[in-house]
Amino acid sequence: MYEIWLAANILLELALMNWPLVLAYALVLALLLILALRARPLPWRRRLPVALVAGALVGILSMLSVPGLIGAQLSDLAYWVDWANLFAVSAGFGAAAAALAWPLAAWQGRERFE
Repeated sequence: MYEIWLAANILLELALMNWPLVLAYALVLALLLILALRARPLPWRRRLPVALVAGALVGILSMLSVPGLIGAQLSDLAYWVDWANLFAVSAGFGAAAAALAWPLAAWQGRERFE
C-alpha cells in the first residue's frame, strides 16, 4: 500500500512541477469541448471508438517510450509496482489523448451525421 501512496504523491508532484503543461492541456481540452458542443448535433456516441483507438495507440506507444524517456529500459522493471506505475502512466497518456481525440472525431464525423 505504501508503494501506491508513494506513486500517487510522485505523480502529484510531477503535475505541480509541470503545471503550465497541465494548464495548457486543460485549456485546449476545454476549448475543443466548447467548440464541439456549440456545433450540435454531433455523433458523439458513434465517434467514441475512433477516440478510444487513438487513446489505445498513444497508450501502447507510451508503454514503449516512457522507460526510455526516464533513462530506463523495460528490463529494469523488476518489481510489480514498477509495471503498475508504467501501466498507469501509459493509461493516463492514453486517456488524455482519447479525451482530446473525441471532440475532434465527433467534429470530423459531423458532415455524415447531418
